[in-house]
Order: sequence, then structure tokens, then C-alpha cells
Amino acid sequence: MTEAAEPIVSCPNLDEAQFQAIDPGALFDAPRSLHPARILMLYGSLRERSYSRLATEEGARILRRLGAEVRIFNPAGLPLPDSVPADHPKVKELRELSTWSEGQVWCSPERHGSMTGIMKAQIDWLPLSLGGVRPTQGRTLAVMQVCGGSQSFNAVNQLRVLGRWMRMVTIPNQSSVAKAFNEFDAEGRMKPSPYYNRIVDVMEELMKFTLLLRDRSDYLTDRYSERVESAEEVSKRVNQQSI
Repeated sequence: MTEAAEPIVSCPNLDEAQFQAIDPGALFDAPRSLHPARILMLYGSLRERSYSRLATEEGARILRRLGAEVRIFNPAGLPLPDSVPADHPKVKELRELSTWSEGQVWCSPERHGSMTGIMKAQIDWLPLSLGGVRPTQGRTLAVMQVCGGSQSFNAVNQLRVLGRWMRMVTIPNQSSVAKAFNEFDAEGRMKPSPYYNRIVDVMEELMKFTLLLRDRSDYLTDRYSERVESAEEVSKRVNQQSI
């Protein structure tokens, strides 16, 4: 006996012209990029012996061993958000690196139970839209923090909120290094420990997610609400021209 076809579900509020079925080809058959994964790393301290920088550099070594092209942004000299025009050299450098990247790592010390102002300033200089291009949307993100005392997750939790707000794909794993002053030697290299192993885990996972998603990020972040809004804007513009 032939099964009856599934009835079409009525959704009267849908804009049928902008509502799209899921395209398996865009998800599973996207052409693969062959260049190394491009990873931008941000850290949140200007101290001469910055443990967030040292943890970032350790992560960068692992990413390079995994085949990534890595660039680390030095926040020294970055002005406070909105205190200078966006063409300031440090702001321009940061935004260009973000646009270049396919994945990012944010690593902040925890200060007063929060990320540092230096970390937040870097993220605040990255707008949701820049000349029609979103410099963070669809990129993968790994979050890490270093602690001066016992292990905490306040900074990484806040970084996750920011990552979602910046429309990034934040990977499940994360790193929090307790008593970071005990975890690095005199040359700034991280000592063997479960904390080091977790950073390896995080970098490994970031690479997997980045390679999996980078060729599909445009499709994954294509939104019904924005298609509707764009169609309405075009309609208004056309109607105004016809008056």
C-alpha cells in the first residue's frame, strides 16, 4: 500500500519567496579549499611577561604543527574603542587580520572576575559589518584564559557570549590555566601538564572545525530574516524610483 504524501504544513507568516529548503549540496559537496587554515590569535595583556601571550604562543606552535598559517595580533598601541577614527594603523591592522582569518583564538587573563579591558577593546574594534563584509561571521573561535589563582571559567564564559554576538562558531572545548605563573619556564615555554594537554586539545579541535566549516560558512550563516529584510529594502528602493 502506497503511503500518503506528507501534507504541506501551513505557515502563513512565512515569506515563501525567501524561505528555502536545506541544500544538501551546499553542506556536503562544497569545493574544498587547499590552502592552510588561516588562524588569528588575540591575547589580553600588555605585561612584559604576559601569561595570556605565552599561552597564545604555545597554542600557535601547536597550530603550526597541525598545518595552520597563524598570525598573532599585538594589542600594544591599540587605542580605546571609538577614541580615534577607524583608519588608525592598529585598528586597520586588526580588522584586516580578522577579515583574513578563517578561525580565531581569544585568550584573556581573568582580572576582577572578568576578561581584561585590553581583550574587550580588541573585540569592540571588530564591527559586525565592515563595508558590506562581516569580519567575524562564520569564522570558528576557540576561547582560553589564564588565571592568577585557582581555576576559573569567568573569562571564557564571557568570551563565548561575545563570540556568539559576533556570529562566530565557537568550538565546544576550551582552556583555563590555573596559577599560570607556575606553568611556564624561564624561557616562556609551557611545562608538561594537563593544562598543556588541554591547550593541545583545543587547538586540535579548532583545526578540525575550521577545515570542516570554512568552505560552508557563507551558507551556514545565510539567514531567512536577513533575506526578507534585504528583499524589503530592494522593494522600497525600486518603488521609490518608479514614483
